[in-house]
Amino acid sequence: MIRHLCAWLAVLLALIPAPASAQAGPVRRIVAVGDLHGDFEAWQAISRAAGLTDGRGRWAGKCTTFVQTGDILDRGPGSRRILDQLMRLQREAPRSGGRVVVLTGNHEAMNVIGDLRYVDPGEYAAFVTPDSARLRDLLYADQAASFAARVGAAERKLTPAQVRALFDSEAPLGLVEHQLAFDPAKGPYGRWIAGNPVVVKIGDSLFVHGGISVGYAKRPLDNINQQANAELLARRQDEAALINDPLGPLWYRGLITRAPQPGEQPTAVTSPAAARPSISDEITQVLAATGAKRIVVGHTPSLKGIIIDQDDRLVRIDSGISRYYGGPLTYLEILGDRLVPHVVPRPPPTRTEAR
Repeated sequence: MIRHLCAWLAVLLALIPAPASAQAGPVRRIVAVGDLHGDFEAWQAISRAAGLTDGRGRWAGKCTTFVQTGDILDRGPGSRRILDQLMRLQREAPRSGGRVVVLTGNHEAMNVIGDLRYVDPGEYAAFVTPDSARLRDLLYADQAASFAARVGAAERKLTPAQVRALFDSEAPLGLVEHQLAFDPAKGPYGRWIAGNPVVVKIGDSLFVHGGISVGYAKRPLDNINQQANAELLARRQDEAALINDPLGPLWYRGLITRAPQPGEQPTAVTSPAAARPSISDEITQVLAATGAKRIVVGHTPSLKGIIIDQDDRLVRIDSGISRYYGGPLTYLEILGDRLVPHVVPRPPPTRTEAR
């Protein structure tokens, strides 16, 4: 019965163009997964346990709405494989009445604007082709003089071979192709990321990567997503941009803590002088502004697992899933007003991971 209903809905939805909106009506079942950070094996285990994919990695979720709250990238080697599968699942799910929503996290934005501090070597390696060495040579030929000046080659009396070795250490094979792929205008991953929302309301749940401060919550969600899209296309790097703002949806931790993270400088969120409502009051104001019952966030890991906090009004689903963090593999299931956290056994490391 459900299968036939899903198929009928899929046909109906195909005939009615869906508006590009951050709002969505009530749905039967929602599954949400937090930060994956390049751990393809963990993602595979979670997606199968949640009934989202079959043994071939194809959509098996029927009418389920699946939400991934961002930070697919960085810290692990399997990011590209996760991206490829999620992009395919977005195309497959509507055929059976399902839906796949992928939010942009701060690490997706960082890769698009060229902030590569946390890229794992394996993520570059995934883009290596037989032409990679030639492309790097071309890049060096174009940037040799400026690079030598930046590293102080003359003052340090570096030989040309030493300068080139330094360049190669900063530009591993695959980096050129990686950055081309994340170009928001021309690259397949960059275009996809720029077109994804940063906040979405589905039924009674508001999904956002980092969190949403009350100032942003008072704005229409579609307006927030449109601004993020424009800034990603422009590759904005200034803090005034929504995609970089500590109070913005990609970075905000203020619904969880007001203390600086390790190594983090005080910001408008964490400064003792910052005049902000309490966490509980801000959540109340955000929910009132958006008409939601709960906020589901990633970004701030808890190795204890999924945390349902603030009288069920805040759900933290970043459990440090990636092997980089070593937290439990989890997913959240939302069935009406029921919030059901699940834990999945971690698969053994692959031969590459075990090295």
